[in-house]
Amino acid sequence: MSTNQRIGIGYDVHPLVKGRKLVLGGVKIPFEKGLDGWSDADVLTHAVMDALLGAAVLGDIGRHFPPGAVEYKDISSLVLLAEVAVTLKERDFEVVNIDATVVAEKPKLSKYIEDIRKNLSRVLGISIGQVSVKASTNNGIGDIGRGKGMAAYVVAMIEGRGK
Repeated sequence: MSTNQRIGIGYDVHPLVKGRKLVLGGVKIPFEKGLDGWSDADVLTHAVMDALLGAAVLGDIGRHFPPGAVEYKDISSLVLLAEVAVTLKERDFEVVNIDATVVAEKPKLSKYIEDIRKNLSRVLGISIGQVSVKASTNNGIGDIGRGKGMAAYVVAMIEGRGK
């Protein structure tokens, strides 16, 4: 079978709540609220995983890491991303690139972007030049615009033979 390129799209959203740490791309970001969810609720890493799994036609993160499963309670999403990377490699896929946008009114994320890119590239075994992460706001519109949550959109390209 010849090598082929595939594109996947990932999306995730979580509410912001008091009493949780805010983690994006594995980076702990100082803020008065954190994202609520079964794992660390890292919306960015969740969207990256969904984009990669979608490109490989392997379902979504809920299929691979079901919410409510005890072994995933409060787990770092980078651990789960590493498992996705192994799954892709086992099927002869390599990550070509990741393009991600985090949508949040607060906090400002610009000073954390490079560390986030480093984390994602390290876990995926690719160069930092293959990982783009951007931040945007919702301009005060909707629940995200009112600071009640955060979302992430990701496009990923993979290539390989695809077993």
